[in-house]
Amino acid sequence: MLTIAVDFDGTIVTHEYPRIGKEIPFAIDTLLKIQKDFQACLILWTVREGKELYEAVEFCKSKGLEFYAVNNNYPEEKDTDEQPRKLKADVFIDDRNLGGLPDWGVMYQMIASGNPLKPAPTQLLSDYPLKKEGFFKKIFG
Repeated sequence: MLTIAVDFDGTIVTHEYPRIGKEIPFAIDTLLKIQKDFQACLILWTVREGKELYEAVEFCKSKGLEFYAVNNNYPEEKDTDEQPRKLKADVFIDDRNLGGLPDWGVMYQMIASGNPLKPAPTQLLSDYPLKKEGFFKKIFG
């Protein structure tokens, strides 16, 4: 079974900690699709604790997204002072990734490819115009 650890702030919602930010477009829909299509085990992996963690979990539940575990490898795991919080996941989805957070559609395709560790496809900078044309230039040339 594929185990995916997912961050909350900046990944599922915009950064507005300690408040709940706005849902990032397609984040929850994509996670629900990943759960359904690949029977993936999703773990919420966040720095939130206490009331703020409860609010994050409830926000996701209100959208139909429930996690196998929260800040643990499995639901019954207990945090102890002697045990480091090392998570056993196949994939980590986090806005602090090297290279940033790919688009949710790209992330789905990476997981669907069977090789989620392969870098996401990117466009070359040369594919983008260096300067945007103004409105009147577009109309009148």
